[in-house]
Amino acid sequence: MSLTPRASEELFTLRDWLRFAVSRFEQSGIFFGHGTLNSYDEAVWLIMAALHLPQDTLDNFLDARLTESERKHLAHLINRRITERIPTAYLVREAWLGDFKFYVDERVIVPRSFIAELLREQLMPWIENPDEVVSVADICTGSGCLAILAAHAFPNADVDAIDISDDALAVARRNISDYGLDEHVAPIKSDMLSALAGKRYDIILSNPPYVDAPSMETLPQEYRQEPGLALASGDDGLDHTHTLLRETAEHLNPGGLLIVEIGHNREVLEATYPELPFTWLEVSAGDQFVFLLTREQLP
Repeated sequence: MSLTPRASEELFTLRDWLRFAVSRFEQSGIFFGHGTLNSYDEAVWLIMAALHLPQDTLDNFLDARLTESERKHLAHLINRRITERIPTAYLVREAWLGDFKFYVDERVIVPRSFIAELLREQLMPWIENPDEVVSVADICTGSGCLAILAAHAFPNADVDAIDISDDALAVARRNISDYGLDEHVAPIKSDMLSALAGKRYDIILSNPPYVDAPSMETLPQEYRQEPGLALASGDDGLDHTHTLLRETAEHLNPGGLLIVEIGHNREVLEATYPELPFTWLEVSAGDQFVFLLTREQLP
C-alpha cells in the first residue's frame, strides 16, 4: 500500500500528519513491538523524531505547519514503514530505553530489554551499595545500550561491552561516545566469553539471542529486518544461555551476579536445569523473562 502522491500536498499541520499516519498504520496491519504497541504511539514517535522535535512536546506543535520538504520526508517514511515493514527505529535512527536514547541502524537489533528496568533501580535489593560495584560485563551488547545503562547505574564501575559482531560494536562505540563514556565503557570483540580470559566481574548482564527455531520461521517481517545473529539461538532458543551458564562462574568475583533475559523460555530452561536455583526477577511484564544466579549457585 503506497501513499497517495497528493498526501504531501493536502496535509499541512503536524495534527494532519498524525491523524493520517495513525489511519494508514491501522489500515496496513503493520506489526509493533520495537518500542511501541499501537498505531498512535508509533505515529507520534516517527513524526516527532523525523521532525527533530522532543517526544514530550507534541501538544505544543500539533497546529504547526510543516514545510514542503518536511511533508515529503514524512510521506516517504510513512510509506516505507508500511510497504517495506521497516521498524520506525531504523527509519529515524533512534531507539529508547526509558529516558535513554540510542543511535540504531540495521547493524544491530532494536534495543528492548527488561534488564533496563532493573538497572534503573540499580539492581536493588541484590546490590546493596551500587558504589561498590567496580566491574560489569554486558555480553551480546549490540548497540551498547545495557552497558551504557550499567555505567550510569554503577558510577564507579568499568564496563565491558562485548559482542561478536564488528558492525554491532561500531554502533556501540558511537553510543558510548555520545554519552561521554569512552573512559568507562570498553567495546570488546568476543564470541560470548571466549576472549575474556583472566577477566572477572561483579556483575555479568546479558540479553542474548533467545528465539527458538520454530519461532524464527514465523517472525513478522519487521523482525526479519534485524540481524539474524542477534535473534536466533538454536532449536530451543537457549544456545547462548547454555554457554553463559557453563562458563560464567570463572568470570565472576565471589558473590558476583549473573543476570540473563531469556524471552519466553522459562519452562524449557527450568526443565533443562532442574538443579539450578533460578531467581526470577519481577519486571513490568511479570517474572518469566529475567533470571538471576550468584556465582556460588552456578555450576
